[in-house]
Amino acid sequence: MHAYHCYAGDAATFLDAAIAEAPGFVMAHVLKAYMNLVGGNMQEAVVGVAAFEAARQLPANDREQGHLAALGSLLAGEIRGAARILEDVSIAWPRDVMALHVGQLLDFLQGDSRMLRDRIGRALPAWSRDAPDYHAVLGLLSFGLEETGYYDRAEAAGREAVALEPRNNWAQHAVAHVLEMQDRRADGVAWLTQDGQPWARETVFLHNWWHLALFHLGQGETAEALRLFDGPMFGPRSDHAFDMIDAAALLWRLNLRGVDVGDRWQAVADLYETQPRGQYAFDDAHAMMAFVAAGRESSARGLLELQTTVLAGPGDNAVFTRDVGLPVMQAIYAYGHGDHGRTVELLRGVRSRSARFGGSHAQRDIIDLTLIAAAGKSGDHSLEQALLAERAAARPLARPEGRRLAA
Repeated sequence: MHAYHCYAGDAATFLDAAIAEAPGFVMAHVLKAYMNLVGGNMQEAVVGVAAFEAARQLPANDREQGHLAALGSLLAGEIRGAARILEDVSIAWPRDVMALHVGQLLDFLQGDSRMLRDRIGRALPAWSRDAPDYHAVLGLLSFGLEETGYYDRAEAAGREAVALEPRNNWAQHAVAHVLEMQDRRADGVAWLTQDGQPWARETVFLHNWWHLALFHLGQGETAEALRLFDGPMFGPRSDHAFDMIDAAALLWRLNLRGVDVGDRWQAVADLYETQPRGQYAFDDAHAMMAFVAAGRESSARGLLELQTTVLAGPGDNAVFTRDVGLPVMQAIYAYGHGDHGRTVELLRGVRSRSARFGGSHAQRDIIDLTLIAAAGKSGDHSLEQALLAERAAARPLARPEGRRLAA
């Protein structure tokens, strides 16, 4: 559990040892299922299903039955239902940190910023600083506070979590989100490189490298962003869904700036070709970036055609796709084919509800960045300037006078 909360170390080996010693240990099977079903790849999903099947054959108490029910909903594509079940588990057993952790991940997948915060806030009275895993709860709280705009409190909680456990990658990442949303680029580089980067030791959370690359990109240091991409961020060629999203998102931001990224898009597109599509709209939107930028016309058109089946199918992804995912995919396709006016039309229609298909504010920022670039390329400079002014006004702490006002 400690390795899981920190996203550092080999949690899978510990789990397998526990299961070998005690095959009837329900929650070991449950954690193995969660770890392999959320944000992994196709091979890990098979392992996750097997772990769930093993767990459901065992005697289980009420709390364990809640987790099994949540996994059942998740496997049925009902992310919102699974999140609600874990919400009830956390209300009944607020010290069940696994329910808090996985529940917040499911809130993230559906873009429910309020529950990212309140799921953790409800449990706080049951916790104290000297309790095991308190650093994990603080890290979860930090991310929930950041996604609801409580930046000062989020930063304080995240820094406290890291002080308690320097290898807590989730807390490290929550503070990075605060600094990203406030456009504090130099502070972000300092935060992620301080003290020899203890968070990076044994990390399995490549997402923090993405944040560091974004901070460098925000300072105009494109060569350093590309160095990080080629090194710790994408060098391992991870086919985990979250890692592929980060790879596509960074290259797309560079693409919007007109930076030549060489043949890097081909490697990202190759990975997307190997993974199933049509299961989660947020993933598919990033797959579209890779296919369009790599010139994979057949794959890009196939992805658009696949959404017809998704829209007619069961589960929450049909809603995510209808409300946000499909228009975003169509907009990215249009942008890649030079139809910038169409991109503007599509993205203006969904940007205010983009949270409905998941991700964080920092990740969904790519929609606004694409919209701004498309407005400029389409010749609508009035809209471009309006969007830039809107962006500056939304990040007042990026300017010295804003920080003085907030002091």
